[in-house]
Amino acid sequence: MKKTKAARPFSAALLLLYLLLSLTVSASVAQAYIGPGAGFALGGSILVLLVTFALAFVIILTWPIRLVINLIRVGNPYKNAKAKKVVILGLDGLDPGLATRFMREGRMPNFQKLADKGVFRPLDTSTPSMSPVAWSTFSTGTDASHHCIYDFLTRDPCTYMPTLSSTDIGNAKRVVNIGRYMVPIGKPKMKLLQKSQHFWKLLGEKNIFSIIQRVPITFPPTPFKNGLLLSGMCVPDLRGSQGTFSFFSTDSDGGKAKFIGGEQTVLRRNGNVIRSRIVGPDNSMLKSGGRMTVPFTLTIDDDAQGAMFEIDDGEKVHLKLNEYSGWIELKFTAGLGVSVSGIAKIYLISTDPHVNVYMTPIHIDPENPAMPISHPEVYAIYLAKKQGKYATLGFAEDTWSLNERVIDEKVFYDQAMEVYEEREQMFLDAVKQSKKGFVTTVFDTTDRVQHMFYRYLDPTHPANEGKDVDQWKDAIASVYEKVDGLVGKMDDVIEDPDTVFMVISDHGFTNFRRGININSWLRDNGYLYLKEEGALESGEWFEGVDWSRTKAFALGLTGIFINRKGREASGIVNEGKDYRDLVKEIAEKLEQLVDPQTGQKCVRSVAVSQQYFSGPYRFDAPDLLAGWEGGYRNSWECAVGQVTEEVFTDNTRSWSGDHCVDPSLVPGVFLCNRALAEEKPKLVDIPATVMHLFGQTPPAYMQGKMLFPDDVNTGDVKGMLDPASLDQSGAAPGAMIFPPDERKASGQS
Repeated sequence: MKKTKAARPFSAALLLLYLLLSLTVSASVAQAYIGPGAGFALGGSILVLLVTFALAFVIILTWPIRLVINLIRVGNPYKNAKAKKVVILGLDGLDPGLATRFMREGRMPNFQKLADKGVFRPLDTSTPSMSPVAWSTFSTGTDASHHCIYDFLTRDPCTYMPTLSSTDIGNAKRVVNIGRYMVPIGKPKMKLLQKSQHFWKLLGEKNIFSIIQRVPITFPPTPFKNGLLLSGMCVPDLRGSQGTFSFFSTDSDGGKAKFIGGEQTVLRRNGNVIRSRIVGPDNSMLKSGGRMTVPFTLTIDDDAQGAMFEIDDGEKVHLKLNEYSGWIELKFTAGLGVSVSGIAKIYLISTDPHVNVYMTPIHIDPENPAMPISHPEVYAIYLAKKQGKYATLGFAEDTWSLNERVIDEKVFYDQAMEVYEEREQMFLDAVKQSKKGFVTTVFDTTDRVQHMFYRYLDPTHPANEGKDVDQWKDAIASVYEKVDGLVGKMDDVIEDPDTVFMVISDHGFTNFRRGININSWLRDNGYLYLKEEGALESGEWFEGVDWSRTKAFALGLTGIFINRKGREASGIVNEGKDYRDLVKEIAEKLEQLVDPQTGQKCVRSVAVSQQYFSGPYRFDAPDLLAGWEGGYRNSWECAVGQVTEEVFTDNTRSWSGDHCVDPSLVPGVFLCNRALAEEKPKLVDIPATVMHLFGQTPPAYMQGKMLFPDDVNTGDVKGMLDPASLDQSGAAPGAMIFPPDERKASGQS
């Protein structure tokens, strides 16, 4: 029997009630609530369940009344709609040049089929061209000066120290002292720093239902009417970081004895038995502090082909050599009956001559979340009950452990594929369940694999020295083929005359061969000074910088800040003419910067923020944004506020592809089952377009425009990119897979 519109909220409430009944029985008496610097809030999760349980009853009892009120107040929300359903498949970092190349080679037949039916174009990205900025533009329909996200990091002008640009989380305001414990009263402060409004919130106010899955910069989740949301990039791990892996080894002085970005534990073996512990989050309930731990026993099989992993009073899992375990639940006890749950996967790398074990960062358990990762909070639990536990960390693919060579390419690639499969299951289910309204899911796998495997497209890349470049040369292509297969599963949606289906990416990709430390360049040009006379180097986070003489400094992946008087704590540059002259001087010098190794100019453009942007938050931006040429990017040291002796360095890390360059070089992808009215679509156009498709007028602050004609089944712009507009590398106009003089050497023709 066909469901009516009136039945949907009623059936949804019954499903919610059923879920809550099953959860209330198994929920712990005391749950913990933890985040970056957040501490605990007693009873957080159980309180959420009880409140949501009550709300489910209210929904069931009042839905006929609310239905009548909404029909009177709003009427039929789809009355003026040009489409009853809009589905957007977000593929982070999918590059139009590489996609075109693989389509020509016959490796992406479903993309080709969709392009022939509708349209395939480059999609102008954001400035700067990085994921948190671009996806914030996608969510709000505005540029960075309106949503106030310019990078992953920004600096605290009072301390010059880095802060996460998207989220502010603090401890609960009050505590009760009980012996050696401090019990927080209430929840910690959690605030999304992104400004403006998500367009699905505006749709919800018009009774148009949305399912939003894993869109970056949606943590903490912001409540909205008529929709479900699972947060994406910037969801922390259980330790409050953006991803701290663990490495366990019996080799105390091996090549993996020192690394950054992870927790290392030296194992002591007694025959075939090893006793150790997993280090978890801070125990902020203890006045003495310290981290919570979970003890475990690892028993090596007699044939050394596996091991039994057993948590004290917990799970017992057999690990196979060179395979991931499933998700293992880790329960950390804080005291006074309070515990917090996380999940992780374990990979047994070797058992002889040394035992080496890798563990993923500890994800928030979606079945028992220690902090809100969805709206409503029960949605994350619902997904876990329906499809099993899944990755919740914003940066779920552990790029840093591969960068540090703690794991190899196979371990990373297998992990990325497992995350992909979880995401695909979510997406297909959401599309199937939604008869009307808006659905979007963002997949990170395309971005992460290109970051870590781009060097295999370039045999001369500095990171390839001494490595077999043939083994993983098809890694990126295989991921493009994977997402092409997903598009192939969308035939019913693509052929539905009432559904507009789009495939978009936030930006493309290019090579990252050489790092540039702007802080070192600023030092050499008299704009940055170190305290120690004659010193050429500093520690991270501007350790040793003399702020009384420093006029400019760099932090993050593209931004340069002026040390402005009245804004920075020790600012020395006067506002007005002094400031304008300095910004102009630095921009002009940077645009002439030449790599002494290649003789190439390495900056395509420099954006002066107060001239480039016009929004209310332009004063929060870095004062200048460097638009690098292909092949270059801020060095790793520059990104963390460090000064090095050399300005230019080879990038020898596995992270060998990037997009933090001039935005004109890395457009995203726009692929759709309808033709366009606009030849050159932009990422900022997507929200306004979706609102128009549902017959809604976008708010005046949105900067985008409608991409389709009034009748979305007609349009002037159809088909594939014109092959004549592509350069020799197969990239879209403006994109650059390799610097021009390196294409021949790298085998690109």
